[in-house]
Amino acid sequence: MLLLVFFISIAVLLLCIIKIKLNPFVALLVCAYGTGLLALATYGGHKAPEGFASIADVTACVTGNFGSTLGSIGIVTGLGVMLGMFMYESGGIDNIVDKVLKAVGPKRSQYAVSVAGFITGIPVFGDVVYIMFAPMLRVLSRKTGYSMAAYGGALAIATTCTFALVLPTAPPLAVAGAMGINVGVFFFYALIAAFVGMFVGGIVYGGIVNKQDQKVKKTWDFSDLDSELAENAANVSCKPKMGAMMALSILLVPIVLILFGSFSAFFLPEDSAVLKVLAFLGDKNVAMTIGVLYGAFISRSHLNRSITEIMNEGADKIGLVLLITGAGGAYGGILKACGIANIITGGLQSFHMPILVMCFVIAQVLRIATGSTTVALTTTAAIVSTAAATSAVSPILCAIAVCAGGIGLSLPNDSGFWAVSRFFHLNEIDTIRGWTIGGFVAGVSILLFTCILSLFQGFLPGLI
Repeated sequence: MLLLVFFISIAVLLLCIIKIKLNPFVALLVCAYGTGLLALATYGGHKAPEGFASIADVTACVTGNFGSTLGSIGIVTGLGVMLGMFMYESGGIDNIVDKVLKAVGPKRSQYAVSVAGFITGIPVFGDVVYIMFAPMLRVLSRKTGYSMAAYGGALAIATTCTFALVLPTAPPLAVAGAMGINVGVFFFYALIAAFVGMFVGGIVYGGIVNKQDQKVKKTWDFSDLDSELAENAANVSCKPKMGAMMALSILLVPIVLILFGSFSAFFLPEDSAVLKVLAFLGDKNVAMTIGVLYGAFISRSHLNRSITEIMNEGADKIGLVLLITGAGGAYGGILKACGIANIITGGLQSFHMPILVMCFVIAQVLRIATGSTTVALTTTAAIVSTAAATSAVSPILCAIAVCAGGIGLSLPNDSGFWAVSRFFHLNEIDTIRGWTIGGFVAGVSILLFTCILSLFQGFLPGLI
C-alpha cells in the first residue's frame, strides 16, 4: 500500500507542476502533507514507524525537515549568490571568458566554451550564464561553422554539472546535508566528477553532434545577431572591468579555505591549535562569509551599483530557490519517515542493484518526472541516505551518484529545456540532441567515474 501512496504522490506532484502550473514550492508542500496523511492512513491500527504515529507527527516531520534542509544550506547558498554577483557585476566573468577563449583559439572553441561555462556556472545561475554567452556563441558559430546545438548543449551541460555537483550551489549542499558527509571532501571529488561529465557530455558528445551537422550541412539563422550585439554594446559599463585572475580569486578564497579545513584533519594531530583554526575558517558558512567580504572589497571600484544594492538583489534572487529546496527536503523527509524510502531502496536492492546505480536511477527518474534537478536531488538524498550510510561504498561517492542522476534527460517539462532553446535559438529537436541527450551522457559518465573511484576508496583520502 505504501508503494501505491508513493506513485499517487508522484502523479499528483507532476499534475500540479506540469498541468496546473502550480509553483514547485507549493506543489511539494501539498504532496508532502498529502503523502504523510495517506501513509498514516495505510497503517490503520498497525504499528507505524517511530515518530510517525499521528497527524501532529506529519506536520512536525514536514516543518522539521524543511528547517533542517535550509539550516544546512541557507547561509552558504545566499552568500554564494552574492559572491557570484560581485564577479558578474564587476565584469570579472567577462574577462575570465575572454581569457579562456583566447587561450585555446577559435579552432578549439568548444573546449573554451565548456571550460568557461564550467567556471561561471559555479557562482552564477544557469539562465544568467546563457544570457551572457548566447551572443558570443552565435558569433563563434557564424565564424567557425561549429554547430549551435553542440555549443548550446556544451554550455548547458557544463553549467548543469556545476549546479548539480559543485558547492556552493543549493542542490549539492542539500545532498551533503541529508547524507551527513564532509562538505570539503565531497567538494573535492565532486569537482573532479563534474569536470569528467563536462568533458564527456559537452566536448566529446558535442563533437559528435557537430560532425553530424557538418555532414548534412546544417545551417543556423543569424539574421537578428547584429542588432542583438548592438543592443548589448549600448549597455556596457564605462567603468573598467575587473581582471580575470582577480575575479577568479573571489571564487577561490572560500574554496581553498573549505579544502584546507576538510583535509587538514588527515595531516595534523587532533590537539593541534592550527587544526582548530583551519577547521573554523574552513566551515562552509565562515569560508563563504570571508569570500563575500573579500569579493565586496576588491570589486568595489568596478561596480556601477552600491554593494548594498547588489547584496539585496542577490538575497531576492535566492529566495524562491531556498523555498523549493527546503520543500524538497520536507517531501523527501516524509518519504523517509513513513517508510516509503525503505521500501523503494529495499525493492531496488532485491534486484541486486549496486548502491551507486540505485542512487543514480532514483535521481534520474525523479529528474525526468519533475523536470527539476533541485527536487530530484533533495528527494533522492533523503530516500537513499540510510542505505548509503550502511553500504560498503563511501557515502561521498553515493552522494556524487545522486547528483549525477540530476543532470541529464531534460525534457519539455523542465524550464531549463526552454531556456536553452530560447537563448540559443534552437528548435526542440536540436535542443534534445545537444542538451537532453548530452546531459544524460554526462550523468552516465559521472556514474561510471564514481564506480571506478569506489574500487580505490580504501586508498583515497576522505572516502573511508
